[in-house]
Amino acid sequence: MAKVDLLELAQRIIDGHRIVRGDDLSFFLTCDLDELLKGAGWIQKHFCGNRVDLCTIINARSGRCPENCKYCAQSAHHHTQCEEYPFLPPEKIVAEGARNASLGVNRYALVTAGRALTGKEFDMAIEAYEEMHRTLKLGLCASMGFLSREQIERLKAAGVTRYHHNIETSRRNFPNICTTHTYEDKMREIRMVKEVGLAVCSGGIIGMGETWEDRLDMAMSLAELEIDSIPINALMPIPGSPLEHLKQISAEDLLRTLAFFRYINPTANIRMAAGRKILSDFGERAFVSGVSACITGDMLTTSGTTIRGDIEMVQKLGLTNAV
Repeated sequence: MAKVDLLELAQRIIDGHRIVRGDDLSFFLTCDLDELLKGAGWIQKHFCGNRVDLCTIINARSGRCPENCKYCAQSAHHHTQCEEYPFLPPEKIVAEGARNASLGVNRYALVTAGRALTGKEFDMAIEAYEEMHRTLKLGLCASMGFLSREQIERLKAAGVTRYHHNIETSRRNFPNICTTHTYEDKMREIRMVKEVGLAVCSGGIIGMGETWEDRLDMAMSLAELEIDSIPINALMPIPGSPLEHLKQISAEDLLRTLAFFRYINPTANIRMAAGRKILSDFGERAFVSGVSACITGDMLTTSGTTIRGDIEMVQKLGLTNAV
């Protein structure tokens, strides 16, 4: 195909053009990285301004998950030495939320291992959310697997405003990653959450052996779902998991992926998640090249960056996470 002017394309996107399924997107894979990042920065600046959204997560129930996702340390199918514990006491969750709010974090998510959080443990989550909604100035998120419509409605009533449910990869590649649930199961859950009226946070993991075309397809699927927040994780191979033999992707690989996700999803928050340590500057360049959000603090089973460090970096770049 003819050489694509990336900056011209960025300006067209700012003016209202949208990339759609069927467009030839192969140029994203071979184009000049610096120019791609510059154009992604233009789009980010136009739609997101100088604001960066910082969120934290708490591993509210860990391990013994019956699903067989190959990348995950918490699957009972693997032998990863993952810490196992039931749902945390609501007071501990609320205290951690208060600490995060005092540090200036924008959003706080309870994340639980398992196909779904149910019964008494779900009631405990509702108790924690209701208390935080009453007492903290903090956006509340949940990541609890395949919940029912009634459960999503209860979360909404308790003050949760966003539900996280990754599609993980492309439709084509999904069966290579997980067989205990399907890609369509995930799509149904996301559509139902949107029908209830919660915002959706959904993205995936790169570096799991997928092709570049799989990444582009994932980006297009998220655009078609009109996702508000798109977390991009770079696989950190977990010893004992089926993907432990894979090598980490390169910094250039991660930056290119983050940038073309911005072109394809111009108005969403493109959120750096696991794998930021791959970048020598912990993401400074990414924050002015398409990325408008990140998970700060530790991840579920891997260490992350510090909240204070991220806020200082954001400020140094002339950005802000202030609401």
